[in-house]
This record gives sequence, C-alpha cells and structure tokens, in this order.
Amino acid sequence: MATIERRRLLQGAGIFSGLNLLGACARPPSATTSAIVPPLAPVRASPDRIFDITVCLRPFRAAGPRLDTEQIGDIFVVHNYGHGGSGWSLSWGSGAVAVQKAMANSPRQIAVIGCGAIGLTSAILAQRAGAQVTIYARELMPQTRSARATGTWSPDSRIALTSAAPPGFPALWEQMARTSFKAYRNYLGLPGDPVEWNDRYILSNETRDGAARSKPADPLGFAHYSDRVGDLTPDIETLPPGSTPFPTRYVRRYSSMMFNIADYGHTLMSDFLLAGGKIRIMEFHEPADLARLTEKVVINCPGYGGRALWRDNSIVPVRGQLAWLVPQQEVSYGLSYRDVAMLSRRDGILVQDFAGGDMRGYGNDNETPDRAEALQAVGELAEVYQGKTSTSF
Repeated sequence: MATIERRRLLQGAGIFSGLNLLGACARPPSATTSAIVPPLAPVRASPDRIFDITVCLRPFRAAGPRLDTEQIGDIFVVHNYGHGGSGWSLSWGSGAVAVQKAMANSPRQIAVIGCGAIGLTSAILAQRAGAQVTIYARELMPQTRSARATGTWSPDSRIALTSAAPPGFPALWEQMARTSFKAYRNYLGLPGDPVEWNDRYILSNETRDGAARSKPADPLGFAHYSDRVGDLTPDIETLPPGSTPFPTRYVRRYSSMMFNIADYGHTLMSDFLLAGGKIRIMEFHEPADLARLTEKVVINCPGYGGRALWRDNSIVPVRGQLAWLVPQQEVSYGLSYRDVAMLSRRDGILVQDFAGGDMRGYGNDNETPDRAEALQAVGELAEVYQGKTSTSF
C-alpha cells in the first residue's frame, strides 16, 4: 500500500515526468512534526532572462540499459548504454558492472568509447581497477548530450518498461542505484558544490488522490522502482496551510540530491586526467572501426549514439527541452507546479514543460530548440510568483 501511495503522489505531481527535475526516490508523505520553512526567494521568471534553450535526447531501451558483452574480431566489447533519463544517477553503479566484466582477464589497457556521464565514470572506475585508460570520443563533456541533462537524482527515470525488463533487472537496478548513491557522497562539500542536496516543493490545488487521478496517461507502462531504495532519501512532508508563500492550497516538500553538471563534469574530467588518463578525439561509424584501436578491451558508452553506431533500433529517443534562466544565488530550491518543473542550479535555473508525463518527447529525435515551448514553461512558472517581489515572497 505504501508503494502505491508513493507512486500516486509523485506521478500526480509530475515527478516522474520530463527529465525528472524533482527526483523520484522519496517515500510517502509523513506527519509533519515541524514546518520550518527557510526564506524562499522568488524566481525572476520572465522571458528576457532566458539565456539558453537546450535539448537532450535520452536513450531509452524497453529492456533497460545494455550491459552485455560481445567479441568484435580480437576486441572484447562491454556495452554500457541506454539508460533513459537515469544516466547521471546510475553512472557509478552501471560503470561498476561494466568494469567488472572488462577486467575479467586483467587487461593492462582499456579503451572507453564516449565522454559523457557513463563514459567518464566507467573510465575512472577502470583506472581504479588498475588499467591504463584512454577515452575515445567525438565530443568532450561540455558538448555531449549528458551536459544538457537536468542533473537531479532520478535513477528510474525512463529506465525500462515493466513488461519488457528481464526478471533480474529490478534487483540489478537497485544494486546500481545504491552503488551510485554511495559514490556521490564523495563529491558532497567539495569546492564548487559539484553535488549537493536541496529542497523541492510540490504545489497543487488538488489532494493527493485528485492529482493521481489527473496524471497523464502512460500507455507503455514505464517501470518505477523507487520503493526499492526509499530508505536513501527523506520522507515527503505535507506542509500546513500558510507555512509557505506559495499560492496553492497544498504544498509538499522533500529533499533530493542534485548534480551541478558544469562543475561536476569538470571535476570528473580533471580526476581522470590527473590519474594518467588520455583522451583522443575520434569518431566511430560502425563496429568494425574499433579495429583502429590498440586496446583489446573496450567499454562502449556512446549514449544515444549507440543507435547509429551499433544499428541498435531498441534505443528510442525521448526528447527533453530545458529553458535556462539567469542563475540566482539566493534561489536554492526546486518545485513542480501544474505542467512545469523548476530546479535552481549554480549555472542556471532550469525550467521544463512536462505536460504529457512520461510520454512527452517519446520517439521524437528533434534536437532543435523550441522557443515557444520555453516561453510557455517560463510563463507558467511565473504564475507562482505573480505579484510577489519580496526576498521571501
């Protein structure tokens, strides 16, 4: 029963939608023992403050990430791609699985294809396992699709379909999620705050049951496993009326982990290079191109690029767009309201329209920014702050 109530709350609030701006691993609302709400600065949500619009294609596979192996000539390939909207969240756990397979015969050298979230963490873990590692990629982190992600803890965002995931996948997913979560503790409190915690607010004029009834349809049946790791994050609180400045009737709050991708990606790149890693700019068009490498063990982390490189039509693009507002140091929270989600990062305030739920962007490979969509999202967010101008609106 607790699992059902948790899903109703989060899905009804749009938490599992879009790029999972607000995270997914919280437990059901708890009885609030204290409603201490810190001062909340308003977001200056106006069109003139949009300084960028970015689009990311999430590589969704109905069966979950590809983590199998194959032999291409004399090269042993370990696949590690197809994580949907959970690449950053699962990167360390997924990388651990891949590296264990890659190191089975204790190779001295390993090649990693791809320099996104999965590629970088796999490369660092292979270094820690004792291998000399070279990353081969067409683009480095700032240019990869990973750099356009939201950067929130969302380990089961479009990770699989309940009907298509193999029997052992839920347990494997939990293993990867817990491994990753523990690894992220090492980045908390570092200069630049590459990883940090913040509060998220779920705003609604409907009760929990009403929100669940009005949630967008999900005809495919995306898998949700958050109940398996519910112990990792604090409970959701239902806040008393009037305890926040938000204009809606109901406000719920929880805390979640966030990745400041600009700084965190730079940290990963620096860690890899300082440990002796090398990076080579190279583009691959077909598996036979791996013959150009001197390494005989390859960890393949191409993200959405795996669809073309490996002719893997099991990868379905799921388009997600972010409108970037000029960052505000005084805004340190996230929220969801109607069909919009907001998350304040160090490098910008991210705003996303998630109307349509998990199906929004499904099968859409268009990476051209849509300004009308961005204006719609920012305009809806502005309703939360309309007429509120004080530092704690």
